[in-house]
Amino acid sequence: MNLCMIGTGYVGLVSGVCFSDLGNNVICVDKDLEKIKKLKKGKIPIYEPGLEELVLKNHKNKRLNFSTDLHNSIKKSDIIFICVGTPTKRGGSSADLSQIYNVAQQISKSINKYKIVVTKSTVPVTTGDAIEKILTKNNLKKKFTVVSNPEFLREGEAIRDFTYPDRIVIGSNDKKSNKILKNLYSPLISKGAQYVHTSRRAAELIKYASNAFLATKITFINEIANLCEKIGVNVEDISIGMGLDKRIGGRFLRAGPAYGGSCFPKDTKAIINTADKYKTKLTVIKSVVKSNKNRSNILLKRVYKILNNKVKNKKICFLGVTFKANTDDMRDSSSLTMIPILSKKGAKIRYYDPTGYKKEFKGLKNVFYENTVKDAIERSDLVIIHTEWNDFKSINFKNFIKGKKFIIYDMRNIYDPSKIKKQGFKYFSVGR
Repeated sequence: MNLCMIGTGYVGLVSGVCFSDLGNNVICVDKDLEKIKKLKKGKIPIYEPGLEELVLKNHKNKRLNFSTDLHNSIKKSDIIFICVGTPTKRGGSSADLSQIYNVAQQISKSINKYKIVVTKSTVPVTTGDAIEKILTKNNLKKKFTVVSNPEFLREGEAIRDFTYPDRIVIGSNDKKSNKILKNLYSPLISKGAQYVHTSRRAAELIKYASNAFLATKITFINEIANLCEKIGVNVEDISIGMGLDKRIGGRFLRAGPAYGGSCFPKDTKAIINTADKYKTKLTVIKSVVKSNKNRSNILLKRVYKILNNKVKNKKICFLGVTFKANTDDMRDSSSLTMIPILSKKGAKIRYYDPTGYKKEFKGLKNVFYENTVKDAIERSDLVIIHTEWNDFKSINFKNFIKGKKFIIYDMRNIYDPSKIKKQGFKYFSVGR
């Protein structure tokens, strides 16, 4: 099939590349000329394991192309995927849909034959209705169908998640588009993916409800971890005991920093905003947002306690600063809260992350990026394991001792406390 992916951000690029790897002809379109030039050379603007190899392979085989010409790309394609950003509005909580509607207007002017217009971007309920109205201004309804096809890609696991999805959700209000899209996804369905056909509005809500529930699980176990620390119980025992119940499941029951990234923070706010519009109370999700917002403060208080409230001039090392491993995404990472506060209190901070230097910390006093784990750790008073990169899971901390031993605060519970303490280190973790 001939596909057009509008937007070469995380969703558009990964989905487009994977669709081309299934044998489709894909044009990835973006208005950013420099980004398109780099993609044509095989240079990837995001960190995602395995993506570069697939781009080079499918671009070489001429199944994958990159363009800034939206008008002609739409004309050449049968299915148009809208994959532009829907960030939270500045100073508000609702989703900013300006890019969605701008793209819809451009599609409206470029329809030359029957097109299926698919929203892959995460959008509030009734956005598909609004897109349909925009397209109807210049086209008869029989010339297009608007479909919701939410993505469920995890950063760092996106290619696997696309290739072996738990489910494929198609929200369409007609049989024709459903049949075509089921055929498009048939290679994945044949490998075991569940195909779910719903109304368009239901598909839009499935995405938000899913992310809100996963955010709830993370926040729930973080609060249980707070209780575990007070009563001397290991939160990992709680997670295992709960997770073995098939009604609950063990995934997302790992205590640690606040959730972050491109989805959970904005999507929980957006679903609350939608509910408010329809005068419906989502008290559970509101509590989740509030609790998660306070999570970094709780972890910072623990840092102060570990340092006996003497933060000034302390040398603190952060291992990992992204919101999770296997991504360079800094959006809503708890390090963006913690590092500036510790810097203001006079701490001297060095950090190492496998994805390199972060411009977000530029200009902060006494905050420095180091090129190696060794350089970041040496001569530290406190080492904070913030992100669970594999690079940090087998460190021999004894190799980095220069003078007195440093304290380790493992925010991801990577290490066995007894083993680290036997090496003579003061070791702290989360919920145990």
